[in-house]
Amino acid sequence: MSNDQRFFDFLKERIGLDVTSVGSAIIERAVRQRIIAVPGRTADDYWQSLQHSGQEQQALIEAVIVPETWFFRYPESFATLARLAGKRLAEIKHLRALRILSLPCSTGEEPYSIAMALLDAGLGAHQFKVEGLDVSPLSVERAKAARYGRNSFRGADLAFRERHFEAEDEGYRLSERVREQVRLQVGNLLDPALLVNEAPYDFVFCRNLLIYFDQPTQQQVFEVLKRLTHQDGVLFIGPAEGSLLGRLGMRSIGAAQSFAFSRQGAPEPQPLPTSLPTLLPTLMPAPLPVRQVLPQTVAPVIRPLPFSQARPAVAQAKGGDAAALLAQIAALANSGKSAEARAACEQYLRSHAPAAQVFYWLGLLSDMAGSALEAQGFYRKALYLEPQHAEALVHLAALLASQGDAAGARRLQERAARSERTADSERKR
Repeated sequence: MSNDQRFFDFLKERIGLDVTSVGSAIIERAVRQRIIAVPGRTADDYWQSLQHSGQEQQALIEAVIVPETWFFRYPESFATLARLAGKRLAEIKHLRALRILSLPCSTGEEPYSIAMALLDAGLGAHQFKVEGLDVSPLSVERAKAARYGRNSFRGADLAFRERHFEAEDEGYRLSERVREQVRLQVGNLLDPALLVNEAPYDFVFCRNLLIYFDQPTQQQVFEVLKRLTHQDGVLFIGPAEGSLLGRLGMRSIGAAQSFAFSRQGAPEPQPLPTSLPTLLPTLMPAPLPVRQVLPQTVAPVIRPLPFSQARPAVAQAKGGDAAALLAQIAALANSGKSAEARAACEQYLRSHAPAAQVFYWLGLLSDMAGSALEAQGFYRKALYLEPQHAEALVHLAALLASQGDAAGARRLQERAARSERTADSERKR
């Protein structure tokens, strides 16, 4: 199967996925997995099955949105939430509980992190409730089970695990006290009736989702998010989505590294550009060092599709093969062989887990070809996988500046400067 548009269209209609945001190879791999699940089945056979089987439709969606997340990802966001929650309770004079929404909630790490953060900040159980929604029933069931392996606990500060979990077999079970604060259910952000009878939420977490939609779908989803977020509420998004929300009429609340936005004092929404000028010169930049891809127990993340925080299901790559292919991509790109370099990138994505450097090269190659919108999407993908990828930060900042988004460009430049200072500090150790 190669570039079978009907499967791309199906996923676009059902979950809003824009194939250009992830590349056709990733979707083709998921479709191929479903085809060969039944021996002797052809692509046409599978398509007919897909049309008539809700179970098979959900199975394809699950194959594309394999969840991969962890507790307290972007910890600054949860610290900001805890700080704002007290202020919000004072504003509403403690007359009701705070309403908080997490979507996509995936396997539950985010909504449970929200609950733990607020309990640790001193809020009582009666003062807030958290709701989590995801398009994947399988992910929601896993979230309800609230049993987690070591992969859900990352970073240096794991004190919360001692407070809120009990060791169980080879994993950990979340305490009932936290679980009681969270309600989980299946829901699709593209459903116009989603939570239509619910009151708006004081805080909404919807991170790393908009970058996987085309512009009309981004606008559609943003309108739903605005409806779900209280006029005085705060929307938390992913690190690569700030400039998009700025153009859609939101403003940053100014909390560093929390990626939090509100409508208060925001400028009028600006139309999204339909095309962008070519920014970079026609010559490739000086060769950049190739970042080594080492063998991993867990494949790198590529996320999320509505509603799961996701990465494609891929076989574990051999580190040497991946590193050699990255070196080949760099050599081809730096020698001006753009078509061959792009083909090598696609080859990498078909055979190995996604890597930030591959998406960076795809962004740069698109930039050079004058496809600025496509380049912007690839740079954002690189920054999702590696938030401090210096080259992607610099090039995306340049693109935003070319659109007149000075604030967005400045934020990215500041992140790049912080990344360089951190790298310098580590080199001096």
